[in-house]
Amino acid sequence: MKTFGLIGFPLAQSFSQKYFTQKFKDEQIDARYLNFEMEDINELPELLEHHAYIAGFSITIPHKENIFKYLNEFDASARDIEACNVVKVTWKNKTPILKGYNTDFIGFSKSIQPLLKDHHKKALILGTGGAAKAIAYGLKKLGLEYKYVSRSKKDNSLTYNALDKTILDEYQVLINCTPLGMFPNIEQCPDIPYQLLTDKHLLYDLTYNPETTQFMKNGIEQGASAKNGLEMLHLQAEAAWEIWNE
Repeated sequence: MKTFGLIGFPLAQSFSQKYFTQKFKDEQIDARYLNFEMEDINELPELLEHHAYIAGFSITIPHKENIFKYLNEFDASARDIEACNVVKVTWKNKTPILKGYNTDFIGFSKSIQPLLKDHHKKALILGTGGAAKAIAYGLKKLGLEYKYVSRSKKDNSLTYNALDKTILDEYQVLINCTPLGMFPNIEQCPDIPYQLLTDKHLLYDLTYNPETTQFMKNGIEQGASAKNGLEMLHLQAEAAWEIWNE
């Protein structure tokens, strides 16, 4: 039986194990998907030593960036994003060869593309973490300009306090890459002037629990379109499956 898994910490709210377990059942695939809760990435060699049957694994918080020191190679997306969420494992003489990929940008790009209108030329990325890097890469591939929004001023970024009508009229796609609004803190949301949003705006939230976040609700109240991150998760998982089986 082929084994796949998820590495990260904590994994109590993991989407991947439930998704792949159901997939294997529905498609009658002889495989299993396990959670490998790992607070320290330096535990990885020991994991591989004890589970020499692993064919691939997904990476989640907090290891998408610190996994690189254990990769033998990585593709252009992982290199350019500087974050890896999928690893394919091949075995040569009982030695694991690890190649890293990023499928987060694939899931995001495919899920947001049908919602983009001609006037959606520029985007604001709320947050600057590993997920935000994948979103930026996806936007670039889609031909959209972008700026990060963070609490402190950085290169190519705006602060939340700087967002005004002029900026929001220009940047009509807003992507929440922060954990604000995620269950159980469902009343939280990024601190932006929602009253300035219009029916020309598109709000995309990487969170999928709850189904409609406060960020999305605030935009919908102003006539904006909104989408959560569940389809993105499905699409990135399917992209990972293709990588593991190519």
